[in-house]
Amino acid sequence: MSSELAMLPAVALLKAYKQKKISPVEVTKAALAQISRHNEKFNAYCFVDEAGALAAARESEQRWQRGEPKGLVDGVPTSVKDLVIAKGWATLRGSKVVDRNQAWNEDAPSVARLRENGAVLLGKTATPEFGWKGVTDSPLTGITRNPWNPEMTPGGSSGGAAVAAATGMGALHIGTDGGGSIRIPASFTGIFGIKQSFGRVPAHPLSPFGTLAHIGPMTRTVADGALMLTVLSQPDDRDWYALPPDGANYLDKLDAGVKGLRIAYAPTIAGAKVDGEVAVLAAAAAKRFGELGAHLEEVDTQLPDSARCFANHWFPGAANALRAFNAEQRKLMDPGLIGIAEQGARLSLMDYLAAVKEREALGVAMNMLHRKWDLLLTPTIPIPAFKAGVEVPPGSGQTRWPDWTPFTYPFNLTRQPAATVPCGFTKAGLPVGLQIVGPLYADARVLQAARAYESIAPFKMPAL
Repeated sequence: MSSELAMLPAVALLKAYKQKKISPVEVTKAALAQISRHNEKFNAYCFVDEAGALAAARESEQRWQRGEPKGLVDGVPTSVKDLVIAKGWATLRGSKVVDRNQAWNEDAPSVARLRENGAVLLGKTATPEFGWKGVTDSPLTGITRNPWNPEMTPGGSSGGAAVAAATGMGALHIGTDGGGSIRIPASFTGIFGIKQSFGRVPAHPLSPFGTLAHIGPMTRTVADGALMLTVLSQPDDRDWYALPPDGANYLDKLDAGVKGLRIAYAPTIAGAKVDGEVAVLAAAAAKRFGELGAHLEEVDTQLPDSARCFANHWFPGAANALRAFNAEQRKLMDPGLIGIAEQGARLSLMDYLAAVKEREALGVAMNMLHRKWDLLLTPTIPIPAFKAGVEVPPGSGQTRWPDWTPFTYPFNLTRQPAATVPCGFTKAGLPVGLQIVGPLYADARVLQAARAYESIAPFKMPAL
C-alpha cells in the first residue's frame, strides 16, 4: 500500500488532502519508504533529511486539518537537485572539492517558492560534478542507475531526480537543464520533464554555464509538471535575467488539446543518425497528434549543425565553473570535466564571440520556423539508454556527451520551451522519449500538447 501511495501524482494527493482521505504524513512516510527500499540500488538521492521531511509533513497535516493549506503544493514530497542551494543542507554539486562546512543559509528561488507553498522537502538528488555531462556519476556520489535496467544509465545531469520520480521517491523534482539535463534523463527513465523558456523560472546563484542553464520540473505526469511550473515561475528579484512575472497557472486550460495546431515532425536535425527502434517509436508517437486533430507534417528543418556552437559555449562554462580551484583540488575532480574545462579555457575570445553570433542565427532560424509551425516534434534522444558509468555509448566512437544529444542542446541555445514525453519502449524494455518544442514563451502550449499526448498514451512507470 505504501508504494501505491508513493506513486500517486501531486494533483491527486492535494485532492485527497482536501477531502481528508489521506495525510501528508502518510504520504511522506511512503516516499521515505521508497527511498529506503530502492535508493541503495539506484543511487537517486545523495542526501535525505528524514527528520526535516516528517516535521514539515506534520505541519502540513495540521494546516489541512484546519482547512488552511499554505500554498499550491502543501504536503507534496519534493526533491532538490544537488546543484540547487537549499537552506540548512550542504550543496556539494557532486564534487569532493566543495567545502561542506559553510553556512548554507539561503534557499534558491525554486526551493524558496516550493517551501513557501508548503512542499515537503525530502533531500538532494544526485548529479555529475557541477552538472557537466549527460549521464549521472560523480567522484563524490558514484554511479546513478536506471530503474528499468540498473546496468544502464538514467542519463543526466538530472539523473537522480529522474530516478526519484520514476520510483516514487517523491512526486515533484527540481531538475536543471543546460544542454538537455532535464530531457535526457526524463527520456531515458520514461517520465515527463520540461525546460521552459529561459527566464521563466528565476535562478540564483546563476549557473557558471550562463544563459544555457534552466531550472525546471521533473514529474510522473504532465499535470504535476504544470503545477510545479506554476510554483517555480513565481518571481524572485535575485535573478537579473528573469522574465516579468505573468501570474500564469499552467493547470488552466491544460486540457485545451492540439486541435487545429500546425505541428512539424523532424525525424532528425542536421543529419544526426537515429537508432532504428527510436525512429519508429518517435514517428508513431508523432502521428498520434494527427489523431488529436493537429495538422501534422514530416519536415526537414534545414537547421544548421549547432554542435560546435554549443561546445564553444559549454566548454568555457566548465572553465568558468573551475576557475576557483587549484591544481591539487583538480586532481580530485572528474577527469572529463577537467578535460572540457581545459579545452574551454583555450578558446579565444574571437572564437567565443563567433559562437555567440552562431547562436543568434540559430535563434532567428527557429523563430522563422515557428512562423509556419506552432510546434516542432523530434525524438528526444536518438538512442536508448546505454551502460551506466561511462560518458558515451561503448563502441560508438564518440568522445563527449553532446555527440549523442543532438536534439536537446539546440533549444538551450535558442532559449525555447522543450518538453519530453515517454512514447514507448525498445525490445529491451528501455523507454524512448518524444520531444515537443514550442516558440519562445509558448510554455503553456507545450504543456497542453504534452497533456494531449498523455491523454491517449498514458505513461508507465517501472514495476519494482
